[in-house]
Amino acid sequence: MTDRKQELAANLAKVEERIAAACEAAGRRRDEVTLIVVTKTYPADDVRVLSELGVRHVAENRDQDAAPKAAACSDLPLSWHFVGQLQTNKVRSVVGYADVVQSVDRARLVAALSKEAVRVGREVGCLLQVALDAGESARGERGGVSPAGIEELADLVARSEGLRLDGLMTVAPLTGEYAGRPQAAFEHLMDLSTCVRRAHPAANMVSAGMSADLEQAVAAGATHVRVGTAVLGVRPRLG
Repeated sequence: MTDRKQELAANLAKVEERIAAACEAAGRRRDEVTLIVVTKTYPADDVRVLSELGVRHVAENRDQDAAPKAAACSDLPLSWHFVGQLQTNKVRSVVGYADVVQSVDRARLVAALSKEAVRVGREVGCLLQVALDAGESARGERGGVSPAGIEELADLVARSEGLRLDGLMTVAPLTGEYAGRPQAAFEHLMDLSTCVRRAHPAANMVSAGMSADLEQAVAAGATHVRVGTAVLGVRPRLG
């Protein structure tokens, strides 16, 4: 086993222990939580090693990095998640490889995703990115729809050809009432998810929690956690 494979295997084992312990503490089964490894800034070789180690879900946030990486790993049994803010001019590329777009936050993006998914004959899963720091504005600092806009956007995704409404996603806010309170933020997201599922019962995916706060996400009820640094190491600075 190469040094890098040993390093990734050890890191994965530690993350697995954390998720398992968090599930036990929350009275949840381990299989209720799916690990998504965020591979942004890391090479396709690392993705290949992760696949060998049993990882099945990976995430990227920049299309210019993700598209060639996904192409290089197209033979692997992976589901690709796009988690970054998505501009409509990148939709054609992203729909080519992403199984799930976790950052859907506006009607114009829904229309672009639907048009391209229909054109290429794919079904793309969509999570609405919720900006819990949006306040009275439509979107938060990192993108995302305000809680007040969720119902309308969910209905739009649900009736758009080529798209599947899978659920909700959030990033723990850095500002506002939930700053420094990730579990409270994630519990609010779960409440919002309950509301969405009344109209769309299959939209039961809740993506929340990263390397620093995955335990709080599991405690709140998240179905998916997005972990990068704890698996792959501290990221190199982008130039």
